[in-house]
Amino acid sequence: MPDQPELPLPFPELTGDQPLLPARMVNEYQYCPRLAYLEWVQGEWAESVDTVDGRYRHRRVDKPSGDLPDPADSPPMELQHARSITLSSNRLGLIARMDVVEADGAVATPVDYKRGKRPHVARGAYDPERVQLCVQGMILEEHGFEVPEGALYFAQSKERVRVEFDDDLRALTRNAVDGLRHIAAGGQIPPPLVDSPKCPRCSLVGICLPDEVNFLARMALPPRPLAVPHDEAMPLYVQARGAKVTKSGETLEVHVEDQKVATARLGETSQVVLQGSVYLTAPALHELMAREIPVTWLSFGGWFLGHTVGLGHKNVEIRTAQYRASFDDRHCLRLARGIVAAKIRNARTLLRRNWKRGELPQNLLDEFRRDIEQAERAASLHTLLGVEGNAAARYFRNFREMLGDADGVSGSFDFEKRNRRPPADPVNALLSYAYSLLMRAVSVALTAVGFDTYRGFYHQPRYGRPALALDLMEPFRPLVADSAVIMAINNGEVRPSDFLSVAGSVSLTGDGRKRFIAGFERRLTQEITHPIFGYRLSYRRLLELQARLLARHLLGEIPEYPNFITR
Repeated sequence: MPDQPELPLPFPELTGDQPLLPARMVNEYQYCPRLAYLEWVQGEWAESVDTVDGRYRHRRVDKPSGDLPDPADSPPMELQHARSITLSSNRLGLIARMDVVEADGAVATPVDYKRGKRPHVARGAYDPERVQLCVQGMILEEHGFEVPEGALYFAQSKERVRVEFDDDLRALTRNAVDGLRHIAAGGQIPPPLVDSPKCPRCSLVGICLPDEVNFLARMALPPRPLAVPHDEAMPLYVQARGAKVTKSGETLEVHVEDQKVATARLGETSQVVLQGSVYLTAPALHELMAREIPVTWLSFGGWFLGHTVGLGHKNVEIRTAQYRASFDDRHCLRLARGIVAAKIRNARTLLRRNWKRGELPQNLLDEFRRDIEQAERAASLHTLLGVEGNAAARYFRNFREMLGDADGVSGSFDFEKRNRRPPADPVNALLSYAYSLLMRAVSVALTAVGFDTYRGFYHQPRYGRPALALDLMEPFRPLVADSAVIMAINNGEVRPSDFLSVAGSVSLTGDGRKRFIAGFERRLTQEITHPIFGYRLSYRRLLELQARLLARHLLGEIPEYPNFITR
């Protein structure tokens, strides 16, 4: 019945180790249940202009000052102020950090600061802000105060709005508190909002992916051209033998033989990559972990050894779903088929783009098409490995056709087939190094999203290799790593003199590595148009997007994982 009242469904009292619910999370739930779940249950967070500006405007009230009086002993008509007060109630299961509390005897008024202008709506403010303020009032009442009303202060318009704690607002607040506890206990993320005006300015839009999930799950509305954040931070590579990385204020300093040779601002550093015998001081490492800036360790030859992060991502739901799917043979095979087919398609596209002698031969296209069909029909992972091996052998047999002969530069790079451990020629040395750099970038993206990089679906876990990183990077080997190698050779950025050959093993010199790293990072920052969603983003951002789409698939929000296939 449309006029049937809603029955309250209170959440049972807290027991065991259930945490107290912050008032801010109740605000988020009233605004968007999915946003509250992402932040409270999955531990997601991202900065935006609004969050940074809000923290700046809170700088005064965030400094604790004053104490709350005892409501039983404080005489009336003596208005007292307390700033940045944290109070909780075990009975209600709530906790709140209150910007300002004005106490007049036993009567208290919580005042919550907001960054923007006062909205011109019926009640003077939107429901999420009113609910958050009411939570503060309920907690104050648990501490013996009378709290008939609160106030919202809007910093931009410098206006104060009175909020009465009437029965309707209290009922709305209790429903929000109970609703958030129910979805948290249920362990099922709420669906994303559909075409909501709230999404574009949300700081978690790149994590929530509301339009992308709705489009892939229901094929309803195409994704809006949301503004994809552009991160100015860049990796810091240090490869000088015996170098030392230290922290000085807000910068990282690189010293070689006690001489400072380079600096990098911490705020402009996305990750630190250390190759060979490089020393990182404990204060620098502590600061990097506190800022969630990963440190990647490479051997002197460029092999990826691992990376150091802080406490790691809190989203245990993603890892639980990852482990569950990794023990399901059918699920593993379905994901692996898509990964291998996407890799072969992208390799074929790279050959088409860079073929130096007219058009790609039709018989070669037909062979790749058969490889794709066989990959999509493979009955086992073992069969799929054979299909991938055949396609890779065909691809590398024709790899030399993508290396031009301008100025005689690339003509000095002889290449017949793929070999490694150790690479026997300069092109193979570049390919091996590029794959190591790509695996580092993919591992960082997977760890940032919350995955365990060592449990994969196509590559099985053995010898401690990052199997999931190898899975996710397969479709990007041609597009990022191989493409960076081709550009470095054809553009003359890397020359034959940049290689050393010792006992049948070929490796890059220090200067050659430096120039190739610059080319590889330039490839990662190159922007492309996403073939499904239509907006532009860099390859670096694309790696994170693919990791998040994989998480949405494993958590059951989208039926299939959409591999990236370029046109």
